[in-house]
Amino acid sequence: MPSLYDFTIPVFIRQLGNLSKILDKARAHADAAGVAHAELIDARLAPDMLPLSSQVQIASDSARGVAVRVGRIAPKPMADTEKTFEELQARIAASIDYLKSVPANVFDGKEGDPVTLKFGSSEVPFPSGVAYVLGYAMPNFYFHVTTAYDILRNKGVKLGKRDFLGG
Repeated sequence: MPSLYDFTIPVFIRQLGNLSKILDKARAHADAAGVAHAELIDARLAPDMLPLSSQVQIASDSARGVAVRVGRIAPKPMADTEKTFEELQARIAASIDYLKSVPANVFDGKEGDPVTLKFGSSEVPFPSGVAYVLGYAMPNFYFHVTTAYDILRNKGVKLGKRDFLGG
């Protein structure tokens, strides 16, 4: 039977790799169209939504957060200061490297352990690692990766389902 690790870490690594390729296409699109990179990096789907840069940052945070909260391994904080495609790519690469360093047995026996998310002064408890992964971490990760994809599609970057899902 696959473990909680199997349903998370390899999935995050693959999808972050796909996101990296999507950003490569966005950069190539901007260069070919004479569009400033910042126009894409600062783009939003709606005025009250976060820009592309934040979508990438939060997706990488969500993936790394699973290893920290469920696997109880040391975090790799990132400053959320990326303003260029190169910086976003470096963040994705650092997140993938971090996730690749997570031992496959790190979640063993912790699937039922409670997880508490902290948002400023408030806390959101989850009764188990599985509940946290399925009820928050995975949906949040995919929301932000999908939103990044959608922002770029909305800005004219030629992307399709295969870009999102990978080859």
